[in-house]
Parts: sequence; C-alpha cells; structure tokens
Amino acid sequence: MPSAFNFAASPFDALSMSERTLVRDSIDVAYFRAGDTILGRNTTPGHLFMVIKGHVQQFDGKELIHTYGPDDTFDGRGLVAGRVSSQFVAAEEVLAYQLAKQTVTELIASNATFGALLFSDLSNKLGALSQRNSRHEMQSLSMARVDEVFLRPVHEVDASTSIHAVAGIFQENRISSVLVRDGQTSPARLGIFTTTGLQRAILDGTPLTELPVGRLATFNLISVRPSDAIGDALTTMIRHKLHRVVVTEVQPADASGHGQDDRIVGVLEALDVFSFLSNHSYLINLQISEARDIEALRKSAEQITRLISILQRSGTKVNMIATLVQELNAKLFERAWQLIAPADLVANSCLFVMGSEGRGEQLLKTDQDNGLVLRDGYQPPADLADICAAFSQALADFGYPECPGRIMVSNPQWRQCVADLRVTVRRWLMMPDADGLMALAIFLDASPVCGDDHLLEAVRNEIFSLAGDSDAMLARFASAIQLFDQGSGWWNRLLLRENGMEQLDLKKAAIFPLVHGVRSLALARRIAATSTADRVAALVAADALPAALGTDLVDSLHFFMGLRLQAGLAELDTGHVVSGGVAINQLSSLDRDLLKDTLAVVKRFKQLLRQRFHLDALS
Repeated sequence: MPSAFNFAASPFDALSMSERTLVRDSIDVAYFRAGDTILGRNTTPGHLFMVIKGHVQQFDGKELIHTYGPDDTFDGRGLVAGRVSSQFVAAEEVLAYQLAKQTVTELIASNATFGALLFSDLSNKLGALSQRNSRHEMQSLSMARVDEVFLRPVHEVDASTSIHAVAGIFQENRISSVLVRDGQTSPARLGIFTTTGLQRAILDGTPLTELPVGRLATFNLISVRPSDAIGDALTTMIRHKLHRVVVTEVQPADASGHGQDDRIVGVLEALDVFSFLSNHSYLINLQISEARDIEALRKSAEQITRLISILQRSGTKVNMIATLVQELNAKLFERAWQLIAPADLVANSCLFVMGSEGRGEQLLKTDQDNGLVLRDGYQPPADLADICAAFSQALADFGYPECPGRIMVSNPQWRQCVADLRVTVRRWLMMPDADGLMALAIFLDASPVCGDDHLLEAVRNEIFSLAGDSDAMLARFASAIQLFDQGSGWWNRLLLRENGMEQLDLKKAAIFPLVHGVRSLALARRIAATSTADRVAALVAADALPAALGTDLVDSLHFFMGLRLQAGLAELDTGHVVSGGVAINQLSSLDRDLLKDTLAVVKRFKQLLRQRFHLDALS
C-alpha cells in the first residue's frame, strides 16, 4: 500500500496504532475512468472507499446530492447496511483506496468511535465527535494568554500614605491591592500592599492613621507578560507562593532611541485565573454590572468576542457558547440602556431583542434587532428619539452594526406603546404582505432584556390569541422556507465569492429554512417558546414533529452554528470582516461528511413542511 494514506482524515483519525497497521496491511488502490459507476444503487458493496485523486458524485435518482473529493470516504452506511441506497459515479478519473468489508467490520468491533463516525446516525456521530473534542478543553484553556483574563486595574499610592487612607481606597474602589512607590530610594522602587497586610498593620500596634504603607509593602514584585500562557502565570504564582502578580509590557524606545522601564498594565490575581479556567463568563458579567459609563461597557463587549474565541478553541459545545453569549449580551444591553435612559423610562417600558439574539442562537456580533414597548398611558420623555438614537449608536460602537432594515429602537416603528403595537401585530396577521410576515417572524423571536417584561408578553399574547385560525396565512408565513431554493445540489447554489474562495452561505442554505420552518410549526401550535431547541421540544411533546427528526434538527442547527463560528473567527483573526460564508474546500473530511448529513436533514424537513402547509398549492 502507498505510504501516503492520510490517517488524519475522518474516521481514520480515531484509530489506534495497531488498527492503523491493520488498515495498511489490508488496503488496495482502485482506478476508475470518468463516468464509471463505482457503486450502483441497490447493489451490495464489498469495500469502503477513500478518494486519493479526482471527484466522485453521489446521485439520488437524477439529483446530484453530494460530491466527494480527496480524503473523503464513502459509502460506510451502505457497507454496514449491506445495500447501497444511492449511485456513486466518477466525475473524472479517480484514484481511491479501497478497504475490504471484513477489515471494516473488525475496526468497527474494536473501535466504537470509528464506527460512530463512519455510519451512525447524525446524533451519535456528533456525540462521538464531541466526546473526542472535550478531552482537550482544559489543556487549551491553560494555553490562553494572560491578557485574555480579567486584569485588575492599577492603583498606585506613595509609600508615605497612611494605612488608614489605603483602607479607604480599598473600600471605595472595591480592590484588594495597591502598588506602592517609594521615591526616597535611588532609583525609586515599586512594591505592593494587599488586604492581607491590613492584618499585619493591626498587629503592629501603631495607629493606622500614622502608619505609612511603605513600611509593610512588599517590594520584590514578580511580573508576567500579557502574552504569557495562563498556565505559566499560575505556575509562577505557585512557585513564589503568591496570590497575585503584576502584568508588565515593554515600553517603546523614546525619541533618543533609549529604552524605557516596563509599563504595568494590570494586576493578575489567582482568583481571576481560577475563575477564568472554571467559568470565564463570570468576570465579564462582573465588569458589566460594575460599569459606570459606556466606555467601560465597550471594553466588556470586546471581552465577549475574546471569550467566544477561547471557548470555541477549547472545544466547548456551540449551544453552551450561544447560551452564555445570550446572557452576557442581555446584561450588556440592559446596562447600556440603564446608563442612557432615565429611570422612569426604564421602569415604564420593555427593551427587547429579536432574531437570533432573541432565540439565543447568536454567537459573533451581527446586525442589531431590537425594539421598545412602552406602557399604555405613560408619557415618555420629549427627547425619546435622541435617547433611542444614543442607544443604537452605543451598540454600534460595541461592534453590533445597525440593522439595514432599521429594526432598531432608533426607528419609531419599533418603539410603540402596548396598544399601538397590538394593532401593528394584528395587521401583520390579518393583512399579511411580505414585509408584514417578515416583521412577524422577527417579532416572534422577541426576548426581553430590560424593564417590565409583562409589557412585551402582553403583545406576544395577542399573536397567539389570533394565530392558527388562518391556514392561508400560515401557509404564506411558512412559504418563506423556499426563498433561497435554487436548483439541486447544495454545493452548486448559494455560493459567495469572498477573498478569492468559493463559500457556502449556510444561513440561506440551511439555518434560515430550519429555523423558520420550526417557527412556522410553533406559530400554528401557539407555542410561545423563542429558541429553536425549545420550540422543537414543545412540538415533539405535542406530537407535531417526529422525535427523531426533532433531534436531528437541533443537532444540525448546532453543527451549522459551529461551522459559521469557526469560519467567522478565522476571518477576524486574519483582519477580514465576518462574511457569513463557509469555505467548503477548507473543511475537514469529517466536517464535509457531517455537512452532507445535516443538509440532508434540512431537505427532509422542508419536504415535511411542504406537505404540512400545502406549499406546492401556492402560486
């Protein structure tokens, strides 16, 4: 067998060394001319194939449903089932490894992960992948940089400052340490004084108003760099028996070319390191809660994106990341609104978010989708428009671009009192045009973030008191799943050109029809849940959706979200704007295989929706 067999490709990357030896001893190379049928439909397969060169097309009848390229494997399911359900044809000259069925059976028997990745249903395949990724989580986290952890701000006092005054600084600023500068030495020295030193000060016996902090400060500072690994910083603390270290960075040379002393950028505390390793979101939540101005919130918004990157790199499940992001964004928006809006406006309104943010399925920052519902009879401030414009601008400064469709509180159409918004909702339902149905779809995902959430609930209840009575309206509403249908073969449609690469727009190809289809079924059943996963659970419980399909839909959605997140973070790392596209040729063989499976789930779901809402009858 050629030595170039790629054991890094799925599912062979799950094999042990002895299992790889079995593969090497058993595999052959096969050649197929362009147009040759490699596996015919309803035939009994004898081999598992991995493409070396060329491309193989898979047909369901006359429809092209998938293309396999180098390092892709097929047809594991047919091999295990004993019968091929599709036709596999060489699109050009193809070289492929072929592994005999007997060897594949032995590998499946000895390696459950290999078997799951090869032929299991989508849920088991994703479960095997998740279990394998989770092993690396803590190792990845400990390799994160020091500047990815919350650094305590630097407070400096003179060595002559009294302990009593320092205690007041501790209380006022909610800090546990100050840096102490002693200018009486040459050169001046810098030390640290902590709350632990207060205990020694009391035991000293000198009145705290007369005891200078310099007498009890520690002047042998230990420092780390912002680029150091968290694990290394923690090791430094343990080695020196410290609870905190200062973080310093090199100062650039002055105009004469001479170097300058290192600049202290913050204090890293062991508590913050442990909090980062166990629960990264806690520290950002604390920063948001304690923010006293919009600038402080902007820094917290930057930390959210960095947190997402860390969690994704560590192998955290994408639905868990999305849940954390929803909670942090809600806290961020709430605090921004509280800082910008007067207290009486906050108390007499409900600020809400919509779309993927409202469903808890948003990851990287995208367009703002928010609104404001006011209490009936409340007289808002005369400058309400300016207040709302300031809020929209603040979110834009945080990195959330303005919505091209103006679905924001700065648009008067999205800030109304309860009675007026009820009238608007009834118009969307009773006189459904395209714009109204899309507005209804967005509003169905509304989730409160600040103020009196009963105000939003009152309007949402209006929808469910009227929805479901008109099959024609529901059919028009659900028909949006077909907005982006363009021919057959997902790789031939919805492709973007970005940075010279061909990309698949997953939102159009898969996420929107999945999410909107579930939303349509939920509306027909008057299900008030907003997240797709919760809606699916309610639909399954109501026997409105097969349980197996429900599981596949949620798993598929999370897979799509993970692919988009991975692609978006890669674009941010290289200085590009997040496009929303996924470069197919940069996916691993496992991800391409899973993409095929998940897109097949969406296709199956759309067929169910067409039957349920009689979409083929619409003109």
